Amino acid sequence: MTAQVTETYREELWNRRYEPNVAAVNELCDSLVDLRPGSEVSYIDPVHNVDECRIISLYSNIGSAHDSGFVTPGDDDAVARLMGVQWQIGLRPEYIMPWNVHPWFTHGKANGKLAPGEISAGLKPLLRLLALVPRASAIVAHGTEANRLAGLLLKTENPMIWRRGVKTYKVRSLGGKSFGGSATRQQEWLEEMKAAYADAMARTGLTAA
Repeated sequence: MTAQVTETYREELWNRRYEPNVAAVNELCDSLVDLRPGSEVSYIDPVHNVDECRIISLYSNIGSAHDSGFVTPGDDDAVARLMGVQWQIGLRPEYIMPWNVHPWFTHGKANGKLAPGEISAGLKPLLRLLALVPRASAIVAHGTEANRLAGLLLKTENPMIWRRGVKTYKVRSLGGKSFGGSATRQQEWLEEMKAAYADAMARTGLTAA
């Protein structure tokens, strides 16, 4: 019964991927597939909102695309961790936009550690995303690859970055080997994430829900 409900819910999300609040960014995803025929680009869950977005959650997308077809921070444990962090500080999903460092996946093949060229290839798509979310001025970069792309972004001469005063926060990836450690270390990493998102909320004018 649970599996049937889950599948129904996934189908509902899929059918809503072009709703007005996420249509522009998911059309961007389609255009990125067109640039690399045969690739796969995960969509943005319709719980998010391009007009309300203040913070971009940038993920180092090592591994396979999620079965749902939408961007996630990693496996189910990673999703649960991030939801817990955001719930504790009162950060609602419409104020966040998830994005992958390297938007493209190859069908049936998992991404390994992203090469420098794969990371830099994600710069133009990230800039295109930023243009679609005019109120966003903070990026929380999860993991080494996301941290590197965030650094590349700040080095660009694109006036949009400086006009908005975009700030980046470097935190841990939420899943896999990157989050392997003692319970104490994991809690420290979660506290660092909470602090980063809380500061991003404050600088973008958000208060806890």
